[in-house]
Amino acid sequence: MKFNLILISSLLILALVVVPIFTFYFDTQHPLSVFQTYTLHFLVKLMLGLSIFVFIVGEITKNNSQVDKLWSILPAIYVWIVAYASDFNSRNVLMAILATIWAARLTYNFNRRGGYSWKFWEGEEDYRWEVLRQNPVFKSKIAWKLFHLLFICVYQMALILLFTLPSMVAWQGENPIGLFDVILTGLFLFFVIFETVADQQQWNYQTVKYAKKAAKEPLEGDYAKGFVDKGLWSKMRHPNYFAEQSIWLVFYLFSVSADGRWLNWSVMGIILLLLLFQGSADFSEKISAEKYPAYKDYIKRVPRFLPKIWN
Repeated sequence: MKFNLILISSLLILALVVVPIFTFYFDTQHPLSVFQTYTLHFLVKLMLGLSIFVFIVGEITKNNSQVDKLWSILPAIYVWIVAYASDFNSRNVLMAILATIWAARLTYNFNRRGGYSWKFWEGEEDYRWEVLRQNPVFKSKIAWKLFHLLFICVYQMALILLFTLPSMVAWQGENPIGLFDVILTGLFLFFVIFETVADQQQWNYQTVKYAKKAAKEPLEGDYAKGFVDKGLWSKMRHPNYFAEQSIWLVFYLFSVSADGRWLNWSVMGIILLLLLFQGSADFSEKISAEKYPAYKDYIKRVPRFLPKIWN
């Protein structure tokens, strides 16, 4: 748990200090135009306003997963705003369409797990927050409120904006759409399908498991372990995380196609996202290993993110 707290602190420092410095001072040879700067400022103001909103709603309702309700929706909105501002630049429109496909799939998956309610402030809270609240560091209400504000709300909302900012670089770039963009589109869609399959396998397993529990039937065979380890989950412990990271890495590469540079200021979004998934996987696996005795052996047998393509 101490490691996770250190990781979270590091992420906050990176997000709130390093990213702005890198963005506005490192890449001085490729400055934004006046209108592009205005658009970026608008997006930042929107992000900050939404951060305050989800914090207030989370504090009032005591459900600190309000950001989760927007995680699958905001990226598409941000990318469409940039597409509109770019006067519907062809690459920006393509990126917006792909972001919308991603958003529709993830929103559907989140909704069927109970993430949304007609009372928008209700819905399922991330189980990890309740576990984290038990940490002595967060016994103080002030400490948890600060964590809720700075990490759960501001940091995560900022991260959502950051990993969509390759669309800004795509707007800056002058290279026309080409074969590389076609390849990237195919890869993006492949990873969306890959994640869909992984989520469906998880859904199928958990649905049967909880149905058996509700019927007070004994959990036998694969269900006795308590976690899915078949299908894609036999090749890697987090196929959904693998796909999600790959999707946004591919999204970043559209900016590379646009301006010809492998590294540009928007790379910080995908870097921070990769770090977040590493920390999230650490925390989730710690909980699973404590809950399911067989999970430790699963960790030894199966890689975390990179696919296991051999038997």
